[in-house]
Amino acid sequence: MSPIISLKNVYKEYINGQIKQPVLHDISLAINAGEFVAIVGQSGNGKSTLLNLLTGIDRPSQGQMDVCGSALHKLNEEQLSVWRGANVGIVFQFFQLLPSLTLLQNIILPMDFIANKPKCERLERAKYLLDLVGLSEHAQHLPSQISGGQQQRAAIARALANDPQLIVADEPTGNLDEETADAVFALFAQLNGQGKTLVMVTHNEALAESATRRISIHSGRIHEDHPTISRTRQPLE
Repeated sequence: MSPIISLKNVYKEYINGQIKQPVLHDISLAINAGEFVAIVGQSGNGKSTLLNLLTGIDRPSQGQMDVCGSALHKLNEEQLSVWRGANVGIVFQFFQLLPSLTLLQNIILPMDFIANKPKCERLERAKYLLDLVGLSEHAQHLPSQISGGQQQRAAIARALANDPQLIVADEPTGNLDEETADAVFALFAQLNGQGKTLVMVTHNEALAESATRRISIHSGRIHEDHPTISRTRQPLE
C-alpha cells in the first residue's frame, strides 16, 4: 500500500524583495494511512509551513509531494481547492468558524462546496457530527455564543464534514486551557482509533508523545522521527 503522504526532497523558500528566505530544506517523509503524527519544534522552524504544503495552501519551491493520491506539485490553484475540499480536513488554532453562521451552517458549508451529497443528507450529516463532538444542543448557536473549547470541537466537526482521508491540525490546543486541550486531544485520539490519519503540529510535548509518531523539525529539517509509546485506541461509539 502506498503512503497517504509522500514527500521527496521538498524545499520551501520565500522571496522578500531581493532576499531569499529558506524555510524547509530537503524534506523527505512518508506517512501511512491510519497514523497519528505529531510534529514538534520551536517557533520559526517550519512546522506550519510544512502543514501548509501538505494541505495545498502553499506550494513547494522544489520537490515532489503526493498526498491522498494526488501529485500536489502538479495541480493548479483551482484543482488544489477542489482536491483539498474532498480529501483534507483542517483544524486551526483559532477555530476559523464563520461568525455570522450557526454551528450547523458552518459544518454544512464544506459539503455545499463539494456538493457530492443531496442537501437533506448534508443536514443530517452535520447534525450527526455535532452530536459526535457533543454539541448537538448548540446547533443553532453562533460561534460567539459558545466557549473556546466548544468552538474547537465544532471546528473538528467541520473538518470531518466531507469524510476526509486526512485531518491536519495546526496547534489545535494552543489556545485552550489544559483540561479543555486534553478533551480535544482525546477526540483526535478517538478519530485515529476509527482509522483516520492525523497530522498535528503542537508545542505540547505530552500530547506529542500520546500520538503514535513524533517528528521534530529544527531549522527547516527533520531532526528526529520515531514512534512514540504505543497507546490503546478507543473506537468511536
